[in-house]
Amino acid sequence: MSTVHESDPKDRPARLTVGVVGAGRVGPALAASLRLAGHRPVAVSAVSDTSVRRAAELLPDVPVVPPAEVLQRADLVLLTVPDDTLPGLVEGLAGTGAVRPGQLLVHTSGRYGTRVLDPALRAGALPLALHPAMTFTGTAVDVQRLAGCSFGVTAPDELRLVAEALVIEMGGEPEWIAEERRPLYHAALALGANHLVTLVAQSMELLREAGVTAPDRMLGPLLGAALDNALRSGDSALTGPVARGDAGTVAAHVAELRRHAPQTVAGYLAMARATADRALAHGLLKPELAEDLLGVLAGGTDAAGAADGTDGGGR
Repeated sequence: MSTVHESDPKDRPARLTVGVVGAGRVGPALAASLRLAGHRPVAVSAVSDTSVRRAAELLPDVPVVPPAEVLQRADLVLLTVPDDTLPGLVEGLAGTGAVRPGQLLVHTSGRYGTRVLDPALRAGALPLALHPAMTFTGTAVDVQRLAGCSFGVTAPDELRLVAEALVIEMGGEPEWIAEERRPLYHAALALGANHLVTLVAQSMELLREAGVTAPDRMLGPLLGAALDNALRSGDSALTGPVARGDAGTVAAHVAELRRHAPQTVAGYLAMARATADRALAHGLLKPELAEDLLGVLAGGTDAAGAADGTDGGGR
């Protein structure tokens, strides 16, 4: 069963030939999703062996060609390259005359809006910024995950309907982001999603060190519930020793981390400080308990002493 959302036929863009410049994890999945909506992928550029294999798996029978030739063949071109590579790529394509007037040029960078496409705009291209707020694996499962996925969309007013239609055809939900807000939008997603992976990976390592044989099974229900609670209730969902003001427990944590995983201490302290600030601001952390806790987080309490019960271990 197709996961592509149905849109009103009058709002859909005409069936387009689609090209992909950069066969990383995102581009082939989006092109495959557009194929399900009736568009026709005709060309993809790929450099590494991995990207060539990925293109072959998700876009079978679509030829791998240089970027300029992708633009020659396609009405709609997906520029799915790393953020820092995008400005130079656009300038290079526009400078060599590869961009055609009336061609839809779509990038998927969260950081940039449409201004980064100005060189192509001057060459007559139609610029769109469509960033899927999703993590990608580079496999067919990504196409399914686009169902209900929000896209951060930035487009000129005259292209808003086209941008909306393309996102909906890929199964997504358009969320309009102003040009000047794109970096803040992207920072928010990176803070929530990218850093979450780091936190989970560190937590699993520490659980293994503690003797837990299946840390993924232990964390799955806990983290799933925590995420659900946070999305439903925001800061009201805060629990744990920081929100309770258990300074002795936090000091013991820090001591253990210094002993077994010193590389995690800075992150633990930073997140604990941010959690304490939010707990205080929302009335969850009692002010009379905050002083000792903030002292621990600032390094004012001997964490090593707390671990052996000589400094706050009984709190």
